[in-house]
Amino acid sequence: INENKLWISDGGIHVHAYEVYACVFVWVCVRLECMVFMQRAVSSVLGLHWICYVTLGVLMALVSFFMDLAVSKLTRAHTWLYEGLHGHVLLQYLCWTPVSFLPLCCGCGFSFNICPSSAGSGIPEVRCILSGAELPDYLTVSNLFAKVVGLTCVLASGTTVFLGKVGPFVHLSTMMGAYLQRIPVINANKAKSPVGMLVVAAAVGVASCFSAPVSGVLFSVEVMGSHYAVRDYLPCFLAAACGALTSHLLTIFSREKGEQTVQALFKTICLASRTHSTLITWALRFTRTNKLLIRILANQKVLYSGIVVFFLASVTFPLSAGNFMAAKLSMKQLLFTLLDQKQWQAVSQNASAPEDNPEALWQMWCPPGTSVFLTLGLFLLLKLWLLVLSCTLPVPAGYFMPAFIYGAAIGRFLGELLAYILPHGMSRHLNPGGYTLAGAAAFSGAVTHTLSPALLALELTGQRTHAVPVLLATLIANMLTRARNRPSFYDNIAIVKKLPHPPSLIRTCPRLSTVQLGQVLRPLDAVVAREEGLMGVQQLLESTSETVFAVVDSHGEINCEIAYAIMGVLRETHLFVTDKGRLSGIITWTESMAPVK
Repeated sequence: INENKLWISDGGIHVHAYEVYACVFVWVCVRLECMVFMQRAVSSVLGLHWICYVTLGVLMALVSFFMDLAVSKLTRAHTWLYEGLHGHVLLQYLCWTPVSFLPLCCGCGFSFNICPSSAGSGIPEVRCILSGAELPDYLTVSNLFAKVVGLTCVLASGTTVFLGKVGPFVHLSTMMGAYLQRIPVINANKAKSPVGMLVVAAAVGVASCFSAPVSGVLFSVEVMGSHYAVRDYLPCFLAAACGALTSHLLTIFSREKGEQTVQALFKTICLASRTHSTLITWALRFTRTNKLLIRILANQKVLYSGIVVFFLASVTFPLSAGNFMAAKLSMKQLLFTLLDQKQWQAVSQNASAPEDNPEALWQMWCPPGTSVFLTLGLFLLLKLWLLVLSCTLPVPAGYFMPAFIYGAAIGRFLGELLAYILPHGMSRHLNPGGYTLAGAAAFSGAVTHTLSPALLALELTGQRTHAVPVLLATLIANMLTRARNRPSFYDNIAIVKKLPHPPSLIRTCPRLSTVQLGQVLRPLDAVVAREEGLMGVQQLLESTSETVFAVVDSHGEINCEIAYAIMGVLRETHLFVTDKGRLSGIITWTESMAPVK
């Protein structure tokens, strides 16, 4: 450029500078006009909030993939180092225990120093947020960062701590959805509630973990309960499908379908699942309410985590008790081997496949000279208490996947036992893999009080012939665990943490529907019966100066079933319900419920 001219040497052409400026200005205007046109076209067809749902699904799938990749690299390095010390028992022990508890201690310290709210599952807190409660630090950037790093460290510890990632990943998804909701062009749409984005994010979290969109949506519906709106159904499916599709494109799945048979006696699995789920729930509440543990966790979280994980690593050391509970296998390998269709007891004596073959991983459950019943029984006995200890660790951790695998072990044990008792089956040869599938769905469904694990088990394995037995087993397990209005696993966590949103009061206290509001609220000065005519309303308006009245079914006693209307009239935000002088629970009034005028 020479002064006000632009020279092009090869063609000998020169253009004045103002002409160049004009061309650039026209080009920029055309580009901006095209972008505005495309934005309007996309917004008119889909709406920017739909693009936000797709973005949420893709982002969470990417986070899940890279997290699994990092955990896989760390686990592979740990295995390589352990196998390289073969023949040196002391060195192998010193390799197994520190490499197991050091990542978890790092994750615990990182989470505690960056954001203490990142510890735990996160699902009970999400339910509280959806109910209208304001929980500080649960949707912040620091919590998101601490949750990702802490969860990666926990998963890198392997099956020593026996914790999963479903619950924390649902929390991560809700945090990501909350930040996408804050985008100005998205937030400008007043018709969309921010609660809807959090519900959609809950479905995306499950779908990204398992690449199962239908199960993710169903899990979101069941776990979120009354906070789920019908209008969020389609966005949940869209975001979950995008997350599952991205996960499928990022990972490689190899599935071989074998002979599938429908077996009887699935109700035995339901009884076992109900017993173990109740025991786990009771043990969790005991450890979370123990005064000594509470005092230790309040002051020495990292030290407590290190001691517990060192104990867990010592118990699961492969050259000790870990040799009889497949301690070398990861969470995915545990589930993969338990779903094997072969009868381990029948073929264990003739097994000669090399251990490097992925198909021979089931041999970890059958050490030389050991019965499969001993290994499965020891796994069920030890993992029960090890899981309870792991749940007390103040780190980001998921509890759904451990419950799913534990239920699979219950089903495998019963399947192998029936195959041993009835070697020729009832009508066909018994398939222990079918019992494993039913046990996983029934136990995890009994712990969480949901039916989505049945569909999740079918989506993960692709076994459609077991659909009816698996669904029946899950239904019966839910029926047994819901008896006498027992709270679910997530409800128990909410109770132990004293979160501001307790479980359903009608479910936990059936007599609540007959408790009179006069016991907890002042008498109403003026009420209007639902059948009241125009003359009655006019007389009421003339006799009082009130401008807001309660509409009741009758002028008699009012029970708690219409408590929301009463609170709307009294303009109260909380209703404290008592039973014989003891606080039974709190009913929270949401701002979306306008008082009746």
